[in-house]
Amino acid sequence: MSSNYWLLVISPENFRITLDQGFNVQGFPTSQRRKAERMEVGDRLLFYINRARLFAVTTTITSTYFEEHSRLWTSHDARETYPYRVLIEPTVVLEEDDYLNAYQIGPRMEYIKKWVPEMWPLALQGDLHILSRRDFSMIEDEMKKLVSAKAKR
Repeated sequence: MSSNYWLLVISPENFRITLDQGFNVQGFPTSQRRKAERMEVGDRLLFYINRARLFAVTTTITSTYFEEHSRLWTSHDARETYPYRVLIEPTVVLEEDDYLNAYQIGPRMEYIKKWVPEMWPLALQGDLHILSRRDFSMIEDEMKKLVSAKAKR
């Protein structure tokens, strides 16, 4: 059973890098060290592509965090190497045409309800957030429905 359900807010460019790596490792910026230290084997990670406002992938964390400074991801800060990393394993990976639109699913999230309705996208800024099991499962269940429907075609 997972202890934590994480929402990773990621740029389209860095999402593509993680995709190209086969969703086997994810790095977090220096500012997210404390959160990375809290990650445990079995925790879940949901990928939210920020500028596109899409939910795309869920993964399971398969290692505790470790520090590595090889440059994989990009940042506006040339010194940022996303050094706090965890190994991950993909759970549900949607095809690009099937990514979930946050405008359709976001307002149903408990996490969003503390925001003024017209400002809810502000809740999904920053790098890393803790979600409730309910929010994570709701989004992952929607993803699984899409994968299942596509497999039946």
